[in-house]
Amino acid sequence: MDGQELVDAVREGRATQLDRLGSDKYLIAATGADLEPAPVLRTLAETAASGRETFEPWAADATETAHRSVADAFEEVAARERDHFDRVVDSLAALPDDSADASASIDASADPMHATLAAQDGTVARVAAGFVGRPLVADRTRLQVVNFFVNEADATRADLARDLRADAQSRLDEATALLDTVCGSERDWDRARAAAESVVGTAYEDYAETLESMGVDPKPVC
Repeated sequence: MDGQELVDAVREGRATQLDRLGSDKYLIAATGADLEPAPVLRTLAETAASGRETFEPWAADATETAHRSVADAFEEVAARERDHFDRVVDSLAALPDDSADASASIDASADPMHATLAAQDGTVARVAAGFVGRPLVADRTRLQVVNFFVNEADATRADLARDLRADAQSRLDEATALLDTVCGSERDWDRARAAAESVVGTAYEDYAETLESMGVDPKPVC
């Protein structure tokens, strides 16, 4: 197996879950059916805060290993997540009905994937979880944020969501080379796939359980 085959295998193996996460029910679950600009932006801010708090310690840990390229990649993503957070919070604070100190109420642990990412141990699992599982989820869910702001005729915030989605897609491109670097055995590839799929599974379980608690069927209606 190689990095691209791993990404393709996770995408195919979790296709149903990813498709449902990319449905128009996603924001109902993510915002508790509060479909207003502020709650929608907060979902982006929570994800960025989670990314920042995840990748910063991973970068520090990887610096102490022989995987300098992985440490650099984690450091770069941590910096990008800090930038994402600042941009989203600035956009949030600019809303007429939101607090000027919008960052004060953003909780990284509110991101459904946060605990699963934090629990990943070892370079292989962290690369797969952070550069495959997390971006696959973000690619699908951020599309719904783009669509929300397009429907709101808010071009500026739609472009912001597009930028964040494009960044997630670039993580998937980086994943292939990183996985080829850190996976040296079949056991490594198995560990990588399990880590990536666990992140997607966690995001989907939270989505499905939230909708079911609201009396909404997470499965598409045919």
